[in-house]
Amino acid sequence: MKRSIALGVAAAMIGVAGFSTPAAAQDRISATHVFPANFVYSRSFLEFVKKANEAGKGTFEIQVRGGPEAIGGMQQAPAARDGVVDMVYSACAFYAATVPECDALAASTIDAAAARKNGGIALLDQIHQKRMGVHLLGWVDSGIRFNLWSTKQPKLDAQGNLDIRGIKVRGHPIYNAFLTNYLGAQVITLNAPDVYTALERGTIDLTAWTQIGIMDANWDRYLKFRVDPSFFSTDLVIIVNLKKWQSLSQKSRDILSRLAIEHELASEKALTGLRVTEYAELEKRGLKVVSLPPAAAKRYVESARAASLARMKERMEKSGGIENYERVVNLLSPL
Repeated sequence: MKRSIALGVAAAMIGVAGFSTPAAAQDRISATHVFPANFVYSRSFLEFVKKANEAGKGTFEIQVRGGPEAIGGMQQAPAARDGVVDMVYSACAFYAATVPECDALAASTIDAAAARKNGGIALLDQIHQKRMGVHLLGWVDSGIRFNLWSTKQPKLDAQGNLDIRGIKVRGHPIYNAFLTNYLGAQVITLNAPDVYTALERGTIDLTAWTQIGIMDANWDRYLKFRVDPSFFSTDLVIIVNLKKWQSLSQKSRDILSRLAIEHELASEKALTGLRVTEYAELEKRGLKVVSLPPAAAKRYVESARAASLARMKERMEKSGGIENYERVVNLLSPL
């Protein structure tokens, strides 16, 4: 009798232990963004994080450490590669010395939806994994292009080409090849957070920047002219340390992949709408547009693309071969 009771108690304890087994641990993902939090692009990434955390509640949590004040903008992608941070929102061009194919994204003639459909993003993910040890989660905030913005009225030569001789130009890895190789500019390389002070002090007169965001940083206080046409494409991506990505549960990876694709579409729609609004507001504030005549405009846009792809090819040759060159160009920057 006593033996039966003892066995019954033991069985009951085993049953309780089975029901009290802790649930699988929630995946935790650290993240940073390359621009200050008040920039429109950072706000877009933070919106993605909010949606992802809501959809993944109980499965994973993205914990944002901050922007360039946490890790310098140009150091964030290497930090993701090295596992210092798990997820980074960055311009692909910021680490194009390591992943030269990023230049095809900057020079892209299509948007993320098209690149997702034709396999361009999948190919770029494979390249990221091989070259840098990161997973390319998504190309977000696409559909926005770049303009040159100036404190002084830009001049055109007799053929209608832009003449920026004598103008102090802010440079950056995204568009230095175009500024130097085609426009012949002598550039002063500055990160975005330093541009306002440089404009205020007269260190620079002209900068390339996207079609939106000038007012976010209060640069419109000094920039009074926009050069049309626009060129290039935003190349903003979300990358995740590959080992971290592989360590996440399948459910976490599925949710993040789905949300990234949804944000590719939603962010493009939101930001292209914002472009219309911001152009109108800048016009009200007195900003003037300098438009190149058709033939010069065509040369200008084609030369921007060509300069970026030429740099990409050169970097690919130095980094171990150009076997993917034609495929990358055809998928991400087709004519």
